[in-house]
Amino acid sequence: MKVAGVVIWFLLLPLTARCVEPISMAFGTLITGVVTYYGLLWYSPDQCRLEGAINVTALQVEFEEKIFGQHLVKRVILKAVPKFLEHKNPKKPLVLSFHGWTGAGKNYVSQLVARHIYPLGLKSKHVHQFVATLHFPHASLIDAYKDQLQSWIRGNVSACERSIFIFDEVDKMQRGLMDSIKPYLDYYDQIGGVSYTKAIFIFLSNAGGEYISELALRFWKTGKKREDIKLSDVENHLSIHTFNSKDGGLWHSSLIEKNLIDFFVPFLPMEFEHVKMCVRAELRQRGFMADEDMVRTIANEMAYFPKEEKIYSDKGCKTVSAKIQYYL
Repeated sequence: MKVAGVVIWFLLLPLTARCVEPISMAFGTLITGVVTYYGLLWYSPDQCRLEGAINVTALQVEFEEKIFGQHLVKRVILKAVPKFLEHKNPKKPLVLSFHGWTGAGKNYVSQLVARHIYPLGLKSKHVHQFVATLHFPHASLIDAYKDQLQSWIRGNVSACERSIFIFDEVDKMQRGLMDSIKPYLDYYDQIGGVSYTKAIFIFLSNAGGEYISELALRFWKTGKKREDIKLSDVENHLSIHTFNSKDGGLWHSSLIEKNLIDFFVPFLPMEFEHVKMCVRAELRQRGFMADEDMVRTIANEMAYFPKEEKIYSDKGCKTVSAKIQYYL
């Protein structure tokens, strides 16, 4: 029946293409009826995802192949995201706050999550990314930014309940801006006739990066594995630090005060071995065999901290792609 539906659709397409304006409401209803009856909406490459679980195995494989040294991130994402998507009536949106230094993978993981829900990823009309220094640069325009942000979220969730919103550089957001979206993250069934409970909000921030690095270093110095670090070792501190950080966009934020952020996710600093993994993965993605001499050379060119121990890459894997391009 679906094949027949496709044939009918293509037979109708030349007629509809010649019409700049709808001929009548009846004709529009006819087209809608044909599309609905034959299930043609199934063929849309970017449908709003209302129900259904994601492929957790595929998500796990991508973590194994492309995300290195982030056992806490992996644990949270592989549990929290699928369970949220499976829940038919969540009480509130899923809110994740990613913390750590540049290059640890915050942006990549947020895009990975979006791509496993919507195959087009950031290109999907249901995935929306905001960058503090790009979209909200002027403190004098804070009131206008609040109105625009509320309007944007309201409009997009009205069109698709399962919208994804990614806020980058939250530590550089204008103070008070994030509080303007507090109602949409709270425990409300509806606000103005719109339900926000199936939306996903992801915050990316460098806030807490120093504490995360110090914690990892303490574990290293005492001979403990970084994999022994538990979410409970760091999550509460990240919450307190973010709330009290005067330079951050969540300073004294009601989002933290009202416990509306579900997970504070720490991204640990990348060690020498993790940088080499990044180099190998990038080479494979480009279709090259991993030349270990090149892998070691590129990893050695990175700057590492602390000054004495030189354990962690100060840029993570951020410049790996550019380095490879230079050597190829």
